[in-house]
Amino acid sequence: MDPIIATFIEDNIVPKFNYWIYVILMMIGLYAMITKNNLMKKLIGMAIFQTAIILFYVSIGVKDTAGIPIISHHGSEHHQGATVHSESGSSSEEVSPVKVKNNTIDKDKYANPLPHVLMLTAIVVGVSTLGLALAISQKIFKSFGTLEEDEILNKLRPGSHD
Repeated sequence: MDPIIATFIEDNIVPKFNYWIYVILMMIGLYAMITKNNLMKKLIGMAIFQTAIILFYVSIGVKDTAGIPIISHHGSEHHQGATVHSESGSSSEEVSPVKVKNNTIDKDKYANPLPHVLMLTAIVVGVSTLGLALAISQKIFKSFGTLEEDEILNKLRPGSHD
């Protein structure tokens, strides 16, 4: 392999591999929503697209070295630190609550919980949307006998007899 291509892959693709997966998932979902005529396939595409967006936003909000953003409102007599265990479970360290000095917080030291909280809301909305869409598609199938978009549109046009 050409060393320039290998360097490009090493520098640009490998470190952002998860983002490439999210883009591929988004394109699969978008492709299914735009090109498929079957309503069930469109719904599956919508679910894939929503999942890719949620994964994308959650991965943006991750910081490897960040701690838990708990603001301490109590004095030192109420201070209790949290113990953080590594993935192997062997080492642990004491993490103290966020110290607020002059109304400023060291933002690089703590994770922002807002993206994760918003994505929890997006998951609930996505599941609700999918459930409602499946219920409507079931009703459409009972009414028209098909989930093919072209056939449904032909049956809805005035003057069409079936």
